[in-house]
Amino acid sequence: MGMLEGRLLVLLGILLLPAPCFTRKASGGDGGSDGQSTLPHFLMEPDDAYIIKSNPVRLKCRAVPALQIFFKCNGEWVHQSQHSSQEYLDENTGQRVREVVINVTRQQVEDFHGPEDYWCLCVAWSHLGTSKSRKATVRIAYLRKNFEQDPQGKEVPIKGMIVLHCRPPEGVPLAEVEWLKNEEVVSSLTDDNIDTRADHNLIINEARLSDSGNYTCLASNIVAKRRSATATVVVFVNGGWSLWTEWSACNVNCGRGIQKRTRTCTNPAPLNGGSFCEGMSVQKITCNALCPVDGGWDEWGEWSTCSVQCERQRARECTNPAPRHRGKMCEGEPQATENCTGGLCTENRKLLHDVKPQSMEGTNDVALYSGLAAGVIAVAVLVVAVTLYRKSQSEYGVDVIDSSALTGGFQSFNFKTTRQGNPLLLNSSMQPDLTVGQTYSGPICFPDSIDKELFDPLPDLKVKVQSSFMVSLGVADRAEYHVKAQHNNETFPGRGLGTGTGTGTGTDRDCCHTLDAARKKNLTLLSHTGTLTAGGGGGKGLPRTTGVFGHLGGRLVVPNTGVSLLVSHGSIAEDTSWEMYMVINQKESSVRAAEGYEILLAPEVTYGPPGLDLSFPVAMTIAHCAEVNSANWNIQLKRQTKDNKWEEVMSVEDESTSCYCLMEANCCHVLLDQPGSYALVGEALSEEAVKRMKLAVFGSALPGSSTDYGLRVYCVDDTPYAFQGVVAAETSKGGQLLEEPKILLFKGNTLSLQVSIQDLPQFLWNIKPFTTCQEFSFSQVWCSNQQPLHCAFLLERYSAATTQLSCKISVRQVKGHEQILQVYTSVAESEKQTVPYFMQADCTVTSHTGAKAFKIPLSIRQRICATFDTANAKGKDWQLLAQQLHIERNLSYFAKQRSPSAVILSLWEAQNQDNGDLDSLASALEEIGKLNAKHQLQSPDEPHQDYNQ
Repeated sequence: MGMLEGRLLVLLGILLLPAPCFTRKASGGDGGSDGQSTLPHFLMEPDDAYIIKSNPVRLKCRAVPALQIFFKCNGEWVHQSQHSSQEYLDENTGQRVREVVINVTRQQVEDFHGPEDYWCLCVAWSHLGTSKSRKATVRIAYLRKNFEQDPQGKEVPIKGMIVLHCRPPEGVPLAEVEWLKNEEVVSSLTDDNIDTRADHNLIINEARLSDSGNYTCLASNIVAKRRSATATVVVFVNGGWSLWTEWSACNVNCGRGIQKRTRTCTNPAPLNGGSFCEGMSVQKITCNALCPVDGGWDEWGEWSTCSVQCERQRARECTNPAPRHRGKMCEGEPQATENCTGGLCTENRKLLHDVKPQSMEGTNDVALYSGLAAGVIAVAVLVVAVTLYRKSQSEYGVDVIDSSALTGGFQSFNFKTTRQGNPLLLNSSMQPDLTVGQTYSGPICFPDSIDKELFDPLPDLKVKVQSSFMVSLGVADRAEYHVKAQHNNETFPGRGLGTGTGTGTGTDRDCCHTLDAARKKNLTLLSHTGTLTAGGGGGKGLPRTTGVFGHLGGRLVVPNTGVSLLVSHGSIAEDTSWEMYMVINQKESSVRAAEGYEILLAPEVTYGPPGLDLSFPVAMTIAHCAEVNSANWNIQLKRQTKDNKWEEVMSVEDESTSCYCLMEANCCHVLLDQPGSYALVGEALSEEAVKRMKLAVFGSALPGSSTDYGLRVYCVDDTPYAFQGVVAAETSKGGQLLEEPKILLFKGNTLSLQVSIQDLPQFLWNIKPFTTCQEFSFSQVWCSNQQPLHCAFLLERYSAATTQLSCKISVRQVKGHEQILQVYTSVAESEKQTVPYFMQADCTVTSHTGAKAFKIPLSIRQRICATFDTANAKGKDWQLLAQQLHIERNLSYFAKQRSPSAVILSLWEAQNQDNGDLDSLASALEEIGKLNAKHQLQSPDEPHQDYNQ
C-alpha cells in the first residue's frame, strides 16, 4: 500500500468517527474526562524482536488518548487489514485505551534489502496531533554450527597456568559462552582460581590435580546451542626426591664395611604421567669399623694412711688397656677398703668424734673473717674504679671522639646569599642559640666553597667552640678562630678557574658546573634525560659529564643514571688541575662475548683521562640490578684492556690490594686507581639468583586513526640508566606513563616471562589482533644487559564516544613473582594528564668542586685522618674507624694507602651522597669514644697519650 493511500485511510477513519467526539472537542466542556485534548501517550511501544525459524513476531502498541493507531515499517504504512486493534476503558483513569497488533513474517524481513535492519514504529492520532513510538528492529535469529576456534587439550604441570581459548560461532543475537567440565558448569563466582571473563577464554591461574578433566565450550542464543570439541586437560606432577635418610651403621663390627642411605621419589610422587625422579635412590660409602678393645685393670695403688675410722684404701684404674670401640669395661671394683688396726680402735674412734665439732667451729671462724676482708677489698676497688671513670669522662684525650660535632655543629645548612640584613642569616627554623655554651656559628659550619661575598661584612669573625669533639681533636680551650676576609682563589675557588694554580673549577649558584666559554659552546643539554653530552669526545649522544678538578677535589655525576665519581681532597697535587670525564657506553655490551654465561648487572662506565695521576683512589658509584647474595651470585668487576678484551679485576667476595668493591642493595661503590672502562658482571650460581626488573606501561593514540590506542609494556633492568632508554623512546613517541613503575623479582630458573592484559571492557574495546597474552623467553629477559624489552597491545574503540580506558596488565614469571599494573586513563586529547617519568627531584647538576662535593667539613676530615692514621697501642687506629663504619673485609687494601683513614672517609662519602646527614659517622665516632673510656677504666695506671701536641 502506498504512502498516499495510507494517509487517505487515516483521514477517512477520523471523518467517520461519531459526531459526539467532535462535539466534545468543540464545546470543551467535558473533553478533559476522555483526555482527547492532549497528544497521544504510549503506554506500550514495540520491542526489538527476533524471528526464530519461520515463526512470525508480534509487534504491539498501546496509547491513550488515541483516535487511531497505525504501524509504519521501513518508511511505509502497513495496510489497515494487517492491523488487529481493540479499544477498552481504563477503570483507573476513565480514559479509553487503544491497542494495535501486527505480525511480521520471516518472508517480509528476507525481502527487505535496505541499508539497515528491518524496523517498525507506531503512529497514534488525537485531536491535537500525532505521536510516534520508538523504532523496533526485527532480525532473523541464527547460530552457525562451527566454532571459530575450538579449545585445545593441554598437559600442564601442577601450579602452572591453564588457558583454554574459545571463539563461539557467529550468530544473531551474539552467543553467550559457558564452560563445562565433565558436563558440569564451571563458574568463576564459586572458584577464585578460575577466570572465565576474558574474551570467552577459560583461565585457571594455578593448576590443581582436581582441574584435570574434559572441558567443553558451550555457546547458545535464543535459536540453538552449540558444543565445541572436547579439550582434555591433564595436570601432572613431576616426581621429587624426599630427604636422604641418616647414614646406616657400618654393616660389620670390625674392619672394612659399607654404609648406605636412601631416599624415595615421594616428595611428591609422580602423577598423571609426570616424570620420575632423576638420580639414584641409594648411596653407598665404605666404612672402617674399629675393632673393639676390652678394658684391663692397672695394678693396685699404694694403701692410704690409716683414717680416724681405722680404715685405709687403695684404688686401680681400667686403663691397661682402656676400653675402646665398644669394648667391655673392666670387671671388678676400682677401690678396696680394709681395717688397719685389727678392730682395736673402737674407743679411740669415739673420742676422736667427740673432738670433731671443736675443729669445725675453728674452721667456721676462719671463713667468716675471710669473707669480711674480701668485702672490704671489693668496696675499695669499686670506689677507685668510679673515681677513675669520672676522671676519664671529664678529661678526654684525642682518642675520645665525641659525635656532637657531626650531629650538632656540622649539619648541612642551606644559606641564602641575600645581602639585606645579616648576610649570614640561616634558615629561620635553625637560628643558633647564642646563650648556651655549645655554640657553632661562623665559617666552621660552612662549606669551603661558599661565595666570598658572604664574609665581606665580617672581616674579622671570632667563633668560640666548646664541643667535646673539638676538645678531642686538640683544639680545646684555644679554639678561637680569627677568620680574615680572603681574596685569593685558593680559599674561594668559586671565583673562576686559575691559570695553572691548581685551584679547581668554579661553581654556579644553581649547583651546576661552569666551564670556560669555549667549552660551554660544545655542551648540549638533553631535555628528556638531563645528561650533558660533550661535543668533543665519546661519540654523539653518549651520556657524558666533565669537570675540571684541583687540589680540593670534587664529584662528577651523570644525572638520572645512578653513576657518579668522587675525587677526594688532596688526590690532585696543589699546583695541578685535571679535566676529568665520565662516559656511559650505550652500545650493546661486549662483556658477554668472553663468557656466555655472564650477564651485565650495571651500565659500562669509562672515566679518564688516560694517564691520570692521583694520590688517592677515586670512588665510583654504579647502580646495579642484582639481589645480592653470595650463595646465588658470583659478581665480578671487569676492566677493558687496550685490545678491547675484558679482564677480571676482582671478585666482590675476594680480597684484593688493587681495588676495593663494596656491594650494597642497589648500588656498588668501587675504589679505583687506574682510569679506564669498567663493568659489573654476574654469574648465577643457582636457580635462586634474582635480578630486579622494572616494569612500566605507556600509552598513546596511534597516528592516522581516531579509534586505535596503543599500550606498550616495558621490562628493563632496574637501574636508573636502563630506564632512561625507555623514557627517551617514549618521549619521541609522545607516550604517556599510565602507572608508576613497579619492580619484578626475576629468577634465574630458565622460566619465561608472560605479559597479559586483563579486565578490558569487551563492550567498549577490542584487542587487535585478538591476543591477550604475550611471552618473553628466559634468555631475552635474563640477558637483556641494560637494553629495554617491550611488548605492545593494540586496542580499538568501538565508539569514538568512549573516552576512558581501564584494564590491568599482569606481568609474571612462570611459577614466580607477579606484578599488576593498573591502567586507568583518558584517551581524549583534552583530558590527558602528564605523569612524571621520575618521581624524585633529580637535577641536572653534573659536577661539584671543593667543599660542596663532600658531607664532612674539610677541617674535621683532616683532624680525623691525623688521629686515626697514627698507630696506637690501644688499637685506636684506622682499623677501629673501619670497623665502626662497618667496613670489615679486605682491610689489606686500606693498609697500603698513604692515608687509610682518608680512603675510608671517601668510601663513606660515596655511600652517603644521597642523604644530607652525618648520623652514621657521628654514631661511629661516639662509639669509639665509649670504647676509649672503657679502656681507660680498665687500665687506670697506664699513662695517657696526649695527641694535642
